[in-house]
Amino acid sequence: MIFAIREVNKDSTLLPSVKLGYRIYDTCATHSQSLRAALASTTGEAEEMDGHACEGSAFIPVIVGDSGSTQSMIMQRILGPFRVPMVSYFASCACLSRRNEFPAFFRTMPSDAHQARGLAQLVHRFGWTWVGLVAGGDDYGRNGIQAFSEQVRRLGVCIAFTEVIPKVYSRQKILQITEAIKASTARVIVMFAIEGDAYPLIREIVKQNITGRQWIASEAWVTSALMATRENLLSLSGTIGFAIHRGEIPGLRDFLLEAHPFKTPNNIFVKELWETTFECSFTTPGSIKGNNASHSQCTGSEDLNRMYNIYSDVSQLRVSYNVYKAVYAIAHALHNLNSCKNDPALNRTCANIFKFEPWQLLHYLKEVNYTTNLGEDIHFDENGDPLASYDIINWQRKADGSVKYVHVGRFDAASGLDGFTQIKVENIVWHGGQTSVLRSVCMDSCPPGTRKTVPKGQPVCCSECSQCPDGEISNDTDSLNCVPCSPEDWPNHLRNECIPKPIEYLSLEDTLGITLTTVSLLGTASVVTVAGVVWYYRRTPIVRANNSVLSFLLLFSLALCFLCSLAFIGEPSTWSCRLRHTMFGVSSVLCLSCVLAKTLVVLVAFKTTLPGHNLTKWFGTLQQILSVLLCTAIQMVTCLLWLLLATPFPVKQTKYYKEKIIYECDLGSVAAFCCELGYIGLLSCASFVLAFLARKLPDNFNEAKFITFSMLIFCAVWLAFIPAYTSSPGKYAVAVEIFAILASSFGVLICIFVPKCYIILLKPEQNTKKHLMGRTVQHI
Repeated sequence: MIFAIREVNKDSTLLPSVKLGYRIYDTCATHSQSLRAALASTTGEAEEMDGHACEGSAFIPVIVGDSGSTQSMIMQRILGPFRVPMVSYFASCACLSRRNEFPAFFRTMPSDAHQARGLAQLVHRFGWTWVGLVAGGDDYGRNGIQAFSEQVRRLGVCIAFTEVIPKVYSRQKILQITEAIKASTARVIVMFAIEGDAYPLIREIVKQNITGRQWIASEAWVTSALMATRENLLSLSGTIGFAIHRGEIPGLRDFLLEAHPFKTPNNIFVKELWETTFECSFTTPGSIKGNNASHSQCTGSEDLNRMYNIYSDVSQLRVSYNVYKAVYAIAHALHNLNSCKNDPALNRTCANIFKFEPWQLLHYLKEVNYTTNLGEDIHFDENGDPLASYDIINWQRKADGSVKYVHVGRFDAASGLDGFTQIKVENIVWHGGQTSVLRSVCMDSCPPGTRKTVPKGQPVCCSECSQCPDGEISNDTDSLNCVPCSPEDWPNHLRNECIPKPIEYLSLEDTLGITLTTVSLLGTASVVTVAGVVWYYRRTPIVRANNSVLSFLLLFSLALCFLCSLAFIGEPSTWSCRLRHTMFGVSSVLCLSCVLAKTLVVLVAFKTTLPGHNLTKWFGTLQQILSVLLCTAIQMVTCLLWLLLATPFPVKQTKYYKEKIIYECDLGSVAAFCCELGYIGLLSCASFVLAFLARKLPDNFNEAKFITFSMLIFCAVWLAFIPAYTSSPGKYAVAVEIFAILASSFGVLICIFVPKCYIILLKPEQNTKKHLMGRTVQHI
């Protein structure tokens, strides 16, 4: 500040013929000293000025400071009613932007509202979703960490813990914060605190050798020489954070090196600097005590130019550059006041530069706009804030083990959505010397095929991975919802992709399909064989006695029954769906009509042998054939109406199974199917009842007994078919229906024709009319 004031005083174009003076108060970063400085400023308390007299009021018209946000708030609340402007170089709390509360406050330091947003974007950019927060116990720390928390939560980042460093040192509290950091699974720690507050915590972190954490620093300590030491680098290596813009101030180093204890003998700070730098003492040798006993006597001939330390290092002028800009902002405001530009006075008279009111300077500070020697435009917005821009700094280790501040990017709040105008990720060295970004998540990402579910009482970042429900997938990492597949698709085993459902039907390539086809063909072959035997022995009594025409018609219907089962096997099509039940219904009714006619033949033949009964002429061969055709015609009409009104059609069903499609024939009309089965059941029951009544007629070969057994098997099979069919969807329902057709057909074939073939082939002596018409006593 003193250097900047001297530059202004030497400038012939800025404030010509005017010299600036100053008073310096050390607030020691405490509230009480800040209050003292504010009161001294307002009361005009006199300070010794090295014997130089100053023209003007002792009342201070403008203040450069304070460095702390809380101290600035205290001073502004006292000086605000007097409209005494303040230009702070390091107070960054966003709360100071409230113009109605702090109307005379300006700063060359950006508001923390921008820094909080930038740090939140930085955390989000590197995929950290689980972070710990540490704040200083003042307005800067509390407001900064609160603004940061609000920003990161909007970006889906969760806070593992929030700890506050006490303003008054407490070892118990420091140990508590240290334990919270150690116990947390968060590997990224964001700290908003000034270096004085943060130092005790970092010292304990280093003492306990806590490593493996990536520290994110606010601008208050990211370039702190107190923090960036060799000892701390083991725990803080790779630290990244926002820093104030660095500026070059030509001539400052030479000015600093002019300090000498003999030039300013009353300046205790220069004396302390000298003794610390050269490890000597100005105390007389006889009075040196304690730690200074080993130090030599300071002679004043020591040369600061030969020493390199923090004092003479001007490579990282950040806060100092803000002070420099603050002084020049005030100088330009005073210059405009002295030039009488845009004077706010109602009487349009210009203010006297040597006697003006603070509110007049306040007006010109609001309007100030100048360009620094580095080409940076300086002006204040309506809240007294400058343009928000930061350097992104990364701590890296030098060859000698010291800390090197590496510029890896820039953040401008006014540019772009996230504000990062440039960031060189490849130049960043993370904690532990790693070049890959350290992960900090409460839990690993949920892979495709799962979705994130949040357990009760847990933050959203600590969600669990739940597998997608049946029929749904997720093909993105960390999906919140699963997407259902289309009805024709089904998830793969990973549930990250929908694949076409397998289509199931009774195929000729299935083992079940091959088996049923074989049995069907075997049944057909059996019918043909039996028909051949019956045809060859058609003139024998046993064939002629049971109406050979009906027998051949029955065998023909059985062949149709065996063959119609083939229509149920294979991929459903329009014609196969139409033929399945119509062929089955007609062939079954034809078969049962023949059986019914045969039963009636037996009864009529018995009645004809009784005196007074001659029914043969009323139920001859022609009548038998007509009755069979009539019964069959009824079923044919039913099937024709079914085909005309509600034709069966192929359909892909998804209601039976979720993971596959059942390709089947829709009945079209359940009522028509029931009518078809009902008619078949009626004929089978009638045949069974009549055959049962004729089972004990007095013949050695009574066909009614065999018809009774065949109808018993037929009815049992189809009664069992109904529950089995309804409980077996898909290809198994088709297989059940085929089995019922084949089983009932084999039952009729075996029960009716095997006994005949047995006598024809193995017992030819019984194949005579006399034997067939034989009577026994017990039957009379």
